[in-house]
Amino acid sequence: GYVPVSETGALPPIDLAVIAITQARSSGEVMMAFDAASYGDPSGTLSMMSELMAGLHNGSVSLFYQPKYDLRRGEICGVEALLRWTHPERGFISPDVFVTNAEETGHIKPLTRWVVEQAMMDRKSIGVRAHPMKFAINLSGRLVADRAFIEWLAVTMGAEPDGFCLEVTETAVIDDPVVALENIQHLRDAGIEISIDDYGSGLSSLSYLKQIPAHELKIDKAFILAMKAGSSDALLVKSTIDLAHTLGLKVVAEGVETDEVLKLLAVMGADTAQGYYISRPLSFERLEAFLAEQVVEVVPSSPGSKPVKARRIV
Repeated sequence: GYVPVSETGALPPIDLAVIAITQARSSGEVMMAFDAASYGDPSGTLSMMSELMAGLHNGSVSLFYQPKYDLRRGEICGVEALLRWTHPERGFISPDVFVTNAEETGHIKPLTRWVVEQAMMDRKSIGVRAHPMKFAINLSGRLVADRAFIEWLAVTMGAEPDGFCLEVTETAVIDDPVVALENIQHLRDAGIEISIDDYGSGLSSLSYLKQIPAHELKIDKAFILAMKAGSSDALLVKSTIDLAHTLGLKVVAEGVETDEVLKLLAVMGADTAQGYYISRPLSFERLEAFLAEQVVEVVPSSPGSKPVKARRIV
């Protein structure tokens, strides 16, 4: 849990030791002292984390959902859960800021636990409204080697094995590949789908791509945003799609912002599209309204036939 700073603003020695361990792991060192320069403002960071944990209960932290579009069936097939925090005084705080700080301070575990529990409740609510779909949740690389937390995920999310997907980056397995790959396999054995997130954003390794027991590959949006027919980005995307399919992986393309790119991805054989052209991230209430709009009434051409319900095609 959160340990407050002292009245002088200094961190207790035990907190400094914990942060030093995290810094050592990040830098690949066997041992190192707490590095205040790289950590920044520890009292300010922990104060933010205390406020973030409070936000999980006072409503300032919420989940938004970005829909995913099945390019073969022509319908919404799932969503990605995304954290949003509107601080009561500072306003919107970027996830890049507070999630990174949560990873550095160890608060990523209770934060992820909250995300999982909230997403499960939201999916159940939507399922009641006849919109069963897969919910994708990001799993921090800091938690991939945490066997106790992985076991909790397997038991909790494994209760609904067809309902969830965990997105992990390739870099999550670099620090301790043996343990990380065992834990990912354990999640897969529990029936939870695994997606390799942000593929192509860093030093992507074909060896890790082959070893990670994943179901899905997400191509980083940087390639999709710049993609045009005949461009080098298009060639890279097409070759990645073919490679993934050869390895038995489905392909998600994120960063789709135009109809041209959506159609090009369909021709290339991508399985799923995600991006502003499909929908921006939506609050749970707006997601419900968005999904309701996807079911339309179609009047058959045959005289006397009753209207039928059908999925809207983007």
